[in-house]
Amino acid sequence: MGKVLGIVGEYNPFHNGHQYHLEESKKLTSSNYTVAIMSGNFTQRGSTSIIDKWSKAEMAIKNGIDLVIELPVLYATSSAENFAEGAIKILDELKVVDYISFGAETSNVDILTNFANILYKEPLKYKSFLSHELKKGISYPKARENALMMYLNGNRKYVNVLSSPNNILGIEYLKALKKLKSNITPISIARFETGYNDITYSGNIASATAIRNMIKNGSFDALAKLLPNHSYSILIKNIKQGHVVPDLSVFEKQILYNLRSMYTEEIAELADVSEGLEFSLKNAADSSNSLDELLSKVKSKRYTSTRIQRILLYSLLNITKKDIELSKKSIPYIRVLGLNNRGKFLISEIAKANPKLDIVTSVKKFVDKTSNKNLKYMIEKDIWATDVYTLGYQLDSSSNLDFTKKILTL
Repeated sequence: MGKVLGIVGEYNPFHNGHQYHLEESKKLTSSNYTVAIMSGNFTQRGSTSIIDKWSKAEMAIKNGIDLVIELPVLYATSSAENFAEGAIKILDELKVVDYISFGAETSNVDILTNFANILYKEPLKYKSFLSHELKKGISYPKARENALMMYLNGNRKYVNVLSSPNNILGIEYLKALKKLKSNITPISIARFETGYNDITYSGNIASATAIRNMIKNGSFDALAKLLPNHSYSILIKNIKQGHVVPDLSVFEKQILYNLRSMYTEEIAELADVSEGLEFSLKNAADSSNSLDELLSKVKSKRYTSTRIQRILLYSLLNITKKDIELSKKSIPYIRVLGLNNRGKFLISEIAKANPKLDIVTSVKKFVDKTSNKNLKYMIEKDIWATDVYTLGYQLDSSSNLDFTKKILTL
């Protein structure tokens, strides 16, 4: 059937940098088919998707992806480790994927693999360094970065590798491949656009962060040159329909209400809350009038803004420690959001390769018929996340879209 390329992305939104990554990945692997594991309506850094998951799937397919599968919300909103492992679980379970390609600041997979090997094996010397760094009261990501560099004796070729969110995700993909003993071959495409969080742009390339900021601020003039034509038209359609959710601040009053109404013990049960952080969150929520104000009160050298923002999202969606643990021990279902004719062929080959796989083409049928309580719970979280997400629309905030929206077929 030819080679199959796997890509994991948020496509928030699908821009020219994503187009470059896709085309270069296809060339490098000589792949005949491409499947994308895509975040839904909420994202890994604790924010919203600028447009809904079906619109993002349409962008992806019209720009060259054959099959779009949703990454369940319990993975999509997790730390880099669980986000990556959830996506790799899905790609591996398809039993037809030959390659996974990810964007990073380096195309040298070996450098990233060295980090992944250490994190997977966790040698005693590394663990000792990590424990020492954590005692300094710094954040876990920074402590891990310091410990890795100490373990590698400060080798200059590894300097700054861990400062990039894309490199960190790449390392987690590689670690997950090792953990699952997957035969999928990893490749890295060096990013040539601006940095992950850069709010400026150059020529026809901008980060997704910069593009979302433009949309939030009503600066639409540059969008046409920063997005492929299909992405631009889909985005403008959503803007005109009032179906844009710029960021988590759209839900700030609901989040503050939730935190104020929760007991401290309930906040402690939210995912990522530890070491008494619930008390800081409770106090900040009781005295803040915006998420920015709350973030400024809670973040510290131990707790990064990204971690706090994820916790705020968890309070909105009621995602607990138990939920994340459930996701870690589960093999996800295959929720199809969209596909073209080549994607239809892929689905038939996937069904042949893994007949026991739960391929969801109708959410209602899956919810009604599945005997797997964990998977039913997980997809109910996806349904709830969509119902919350549409409350951020300016117009037509309908619920139950996971039941009424059909698979996008192009």
